[in-house]
Amino acid sequence: MNIGDLVEYKKFEYAAEIKKGWSGENKYYIRLQDGMELLLRISPLAQYNQKVKEFNYMKELYRQGQPISKPLELKVIEEKVFSLFKWVVGNDSEEVLPLLSEEEQYRLGVESGEILKQIHQLEAPADKEKWERSYQRKINRNIDNYLACSLKYEKGELFLKYVKENQSSIAMRPLVFQHGDFHTGNMILSSDKKLSIIDFNRWSYGDPWEEFNRIDFTAAVSPLFATGQVNGYFSARPSDDFFKLLLLYISTNTLNALPWALNYSNQEVQTMKKKARDVLAWYDDLNRIVPSWYDEKAMKKYRI
Repeated sequence: MNIGDLVEYKKFEYAAEIKKGWSGENKYYIRLQDGMELLLRISPLAQYNQKVKEFNYMKELYRQGQPISKPLELKVIEEKVFSLFKWVVGNDSEEVLPLLSEEEQYRLGVESGEILKQIHQLEAPADKEKWERSYQRKINRNIDNYLACSLKYEKGELFLKYVKENQSSIAMRPLVFQHGDFHTGNMILSSDKKLSIIDFNRWSYGDPWEEFNRIDFTAAVSPLFATGQVNGYFSARPSDDFFKLLLLYISTNTLNALPWALNYSNQEVQTMKKKARDVLAWYDDLNRIVPSWYDEKAMKKYRI
């Protein structure tokens, strides 16, 4: 397949495969002769329905003015699904955020929370399974995966205990459209400090609060950005109910992270072990529900 055939409405100049990420898709950076930059994602035909929905959700968010990659075209060629988007110009926020002032980190975090709030305005279909049923299956599966894993975390029993004691908190939670992988690794910061959200390929329907389940990755990059994110989402300090449920979601994910990493490399295993240590430190061995990275004074101090 000639990548240039996919952009026949413009003159194709250059393409480079993108190796970064865990999507399982083939991704390419494309530059046209007029300087326009594009992102091409190639997915198996079996994912066609999922990719069409993703594309349409992104079109709606872009129409609303949300800072995401502009969807351009989706079509099937040679038993593959090709999705074409406008390239988001900028740097990975993970690399840039630590170089910014504390106020800038917090401001951008608030901005990310406000963007996420708008993403969650897209409703899930009325016939979707209730959250407590679908997520209870995930809890059970992650517990089983961790117990069957040949490796264990130091103090891993604390995650098991917290999940088992707090799993009833998922009852009666709403369902919305989720980005599915919302953290600093999927955010781009332009040279003029404008934030954009990328990589919707893990989209799903779920509890809006569960979307914060990767905030431990974000907090490791910038605690103030993470603080701003939750404050921006709620336009206030979040409730203790939020923090309690967030810890359940983080603990559930942590249980499955080690079995997942074991299928890849020792480097990933060590990364997940460190993440578990960070979570235990932030939450004082899960004896507190508000993590130590959350800055209680930030909202008053920065007045964003």
